[in-house]
Amino acid sequence: MPNYAVVAEGLRVRRGTREVLHDVSFAIEGGSITGLLGPSGCGKTTLMRAVVGVQIVAGGTVTVLGKPAGSAGLRDKIGYATQNPSVYADLTVSESLRYFAAILRAPDGDVERVIDEVGLGTHADHIVGELSGGQLSRASLAVALLGRPELLVLDEPTVGLDPVLREELWDLFRTLADGGVTLLVSSHVMDEAARCERLLLMRDGYILADDTPAALRSKTETTDLEQAFLHLVREQEAIA
Repeated sequence: MPNYAVVAEGLRVRRGTREVLHDVSFAIEGGSITGLLGPSGCGKTTLMRAVVGVQIVAGGTVTVLGKPAGSAGLRDKIGYATQNPSVYADLTVSESLRYFAAILRAPDGDVERVIDEVGLGTHADHIVGELSGGQLSRASLAVALLGRPELLVLDEPTVGLDPVLREELWDLFRTLADGGVTLLVSSHVMDEAARCERLLLMRDGYILADDTPAALRSKTETTDLEQAFLHLVREQEAIA
């Protein structure tokens, strides 16, 4: 019996009179890396906010680590890195992380651990506002790693990173998953999809597919995942 870390059933989200998530259902196994792939504006961030428990939903349910999303008991079990920086521009990297570590009551030494994990050891004493875009993304990821969360929800964590740093971060994600952490990682870059064990492909607020990369290529009779996604889009348009 699979151990599901996240289960969404019939999830619907509205903005005003417009529905932006349409009857979304999926399940994510614990200790896995699931990629949430799709073009900008397709609903990825809204879905992730629903998983974290900070999104008002119009219908359906989201269960995280056995509890309703947003439950107080989940606050120290979920790490969430948004697309916007979550560190203070006028503090150093270490100072900013010590502030969040105090709020989370993270163990002693946690700040040094996460700085090392995201590769910012040589920038620990640099002012956050002076960091490059890629360094800023890594500093925000470090905040999400504080306290050793059981679920990491990462919204476009590799945006602005060069290929070497992207590779290093994906190695870190794999190490975390091997240690039992569940990761939900969003991206609009299809070449990152192959690094995931399972993919949720989104378009216009719908889940077009929920499967492994290999199964998606096989079902669509394509050799790469970008072509698989385009095949699914054409199928959806033919039905609509």
